[in-house]
Amino acid sequence: MAEIKRRKSLQVRVGPVLIGGGAPVVVQSMTNTDTRDVMATLSQIGALAAAGCEVVRLAVVDSQAAGTLKEIKAHSPLPLIADIHFDYRLALEALANGVDGLRLNPGNIGEAWKVKEVVKAAKERQIPIRIGVNAGSLEKELLAKYQGPSARGMAESALGHIRLLEDLDFRLIKVSLKASHVPLMIEAYRLLAGEVEYPLHLGVTEAGTVRSGTIKSAVGIGTLLAEGIGDTVRVSLTGDPAPEIGVAYEILKSLGLRQRGAEIVSCPTCGRCQINLAPLAEKVEERLQSVDKPLKVAVMGCVVNGPGEAREADIGIAGGNGVGLVFRKGEVVAKVPEGQLLETLFKYIDQLEREP
Repeated sequence: MAEIKRRKSLQVRVGPVLIGGGAPVVVQSMTNTDTRDVMATLSQIGALAAAGCEVVRLAVVDSQAAGTLKEIKAHSPLPLIADIHFDYRLALEALANGVDGLRLNPGNIGEAWKVKEVVKAAKERQIPIRIGVNAGSLEKELLAKYQGPSARGMAESALGHIRLLEDLDFRLIKVSLKASHVPLMIEAYRLLAGEVEYPLHLGVTEAGTVRSGTIKSAVGIGTLLAEGIGDTVRVSLTGDPAPEIGVAYEILKSLGLRQRGAEIVSCPTCGRCQINLAPLAEKVEERLQSVDKPLKVAVMGCVVNGPGEAREADIGIAGGNGVGLVFRKGEVVAKVPEGQLLETLFKYIDQLEREP
């Protein structure tokens, strides 16, 4: 099986999590609770961790929000990144309260001495900074130069922020270049990937609802990952952030970059199908949410071709004309009435989960 050759990148550490330098692509998200509400924020972080999130970002809107970070950090199962805009004092307070990373653009926090203060505090603690360029908030001069948001303008903005940090001998840097327009986002990352070796955080910003946002994220993030570009990802979906994690892992699993939980393979059905496959596949997928072991599970609609077509699956079923087959690695292990297919399948999955 062909493997993706990943872009060479430097490595940074966010708490215990390594990003870049050949480490597995990291899945992250952002809370949408009011950070000042400690219990609600910790509850959401817990749900994200249970879903498989590895790093979480929190909005720090004022000093009160920054002040809660110490307590949140003390109880969080995930490393915390403080999202800061404009006010360098919030960055300093977040660092003092133990965050594991910052997301800020040094060019947006004012005078050079303010940037120097933040960099000094981050450097002392060995805390990385993510430069986050967004097509919707490019500097006015770059918008004028390129007559609107452009990939070159985004890359130029990132390089400008990077230089501010490098001039202060700071290189614990990650970079993102997000846009809601997928081709623009892809081109911007490609440009910057050829200019610097800092780890890249991938994402399509303001991607939309679960349905539309999943598609846009899969196309944008997936395209770049397939080219070897990207060290950490965040799928941005409107609403509860927990579904973002499953989408991110599905993108990574589809490219062979991460394995977490079960992967379902199901046929699109054809005229040979003699079983109501769609609801069966949906039930299998739903029950697989609780399976942690990285298994490939096939749900096929044809007992003639099903086992052969899905022979790479660890376990699978193929139904037809009132009966069905259960097979492992293409070999039939059981023949049961159609109504028993689901339970029989999960009996074998339970056995596989117990195997070393």
